[in-house]
Amino acid sequence: MRLALFILVLCTLLGACEPTKRQPTLHEPDGIPERLSDWGILVADGRYLRLNDGVVPYDLNTSLFTDYALKLRTVWLPAGTQATYREDRELDFPVGTVISKTFHYERAETWSADRFDVVQAERESSLDENRRLDLGNHVLVETRLLVRYEEGWSALPYVWNEEQTDAFLEIAGDARRISLLSDEGVTDATYIVPDANQCAGCHVTDHSAKEMRPIGPKAWQLNRPYSWWGNDASQLDNWSANNLLADFEGDAPSGVRWSDPNSGSLEQRARAYLDANCAHCHNPAGAADTSALHLNLDAPVDRLFGICKTPVAVGRGSGDRPFDVYPGRPDESIMVYRMEHTDPAIAMPELGRSTIHSEGVHVIRTWISSLNGDCG
Repeated sequence: MRLALFILVLCTLLGACEPTKRQPTLHEPDGIPERLSDWGILVADGRYLRLNDGVVPYDLNTSLFTDYALKLRTVWLPAGTQATYREDRELDFPVGTVISKTFHYERAETWSADRFDVVQAERESSLDENRRLDLGNHVLVETRLLVRYEEGWSALPYVWNEEQTDAFLEIAGDARRISLLSDEGVTDATYIVPDANQCAGCHVTDHSAKEMRPIGPKAWQLNRPYSWWGNDASQLDNWSANNLLADFEGDAPSGVRWSDPNSGSLEQRARAYLDANCAHCHNPAGAADTSALHLNLDAPVDRLFGICKTPVAVGRGSGDRPFDVYPGRPDESIMVYRMEHTDPAIAMPELGRSTIHSEGVHVIRTWISSLNGDCG
């Protein structure tokens, strides 16, 4: 008894004992747990966030912008199963797959329990050398799960507690005031955790089929190195080598990172950005199909891509500008006008941001400026 008490006190003083890990567990739709920890995907103790055994992190070349939040993405597959490679859409994940996305920020020097001051930075999430996220430097906001059942995918939003030890199911969503600190100053914003129904606004890419699906893990998005594997091979190569991916023969579409000028041409980078941030609605079968604006990566750059296209039922969202994309004239293009607004009646995308993505806008502006031609 004394020995057990001594060990407990020693662990408390030294912080050397990790929290007890649950095995990853698939919960049925009628038994969704209130606590994120019951899934056994992520483990947090207020000091560090860790991935459970068998949970694999991944990253995308071009991410959806969410008020400068950093995003830690993971996937867990049931034992003995594999995802199936598909070149032109998201991977086909087996029943029982749990995909997680944890939104977090780096704490600013002025951070306190009463001041949600965080760093505004255009960068990716990264784990430390011990494969942990240091919660002394970062604050967790929410973790969204996508779970594949026999009936299809289900989206579940969990919000982290102040102690940073667990997250709790918030079907109705949540909102939090934040202050983003950068060299240019402070931007106050309201970070929105979407409710379960709003998740479908992005994840139902075919509004006639009404089928929720992952939108990030596509071949071109995953075709990139990732340090988790300890080598320079792509995530796809490593998934295949580790029996997580079937039918991959080593040839995948080029990965384009909108923020990296060395990853592709200006047009390719602009198209990658628009695909990741807009095409879940603006595609031939998406919720915004009536707009006749198709921004999916494989769409031709023509009138349906917005070039010299007049707006359709956009109301004051047009800003009295004549065309969605006016070649050579970003200040007369509706696309730029809507990206530079935070008014919900004007802003695009409609969900997922309450701030302006200055770096993303700059790429789209530069691309439009480079286009030749006239809409006369």
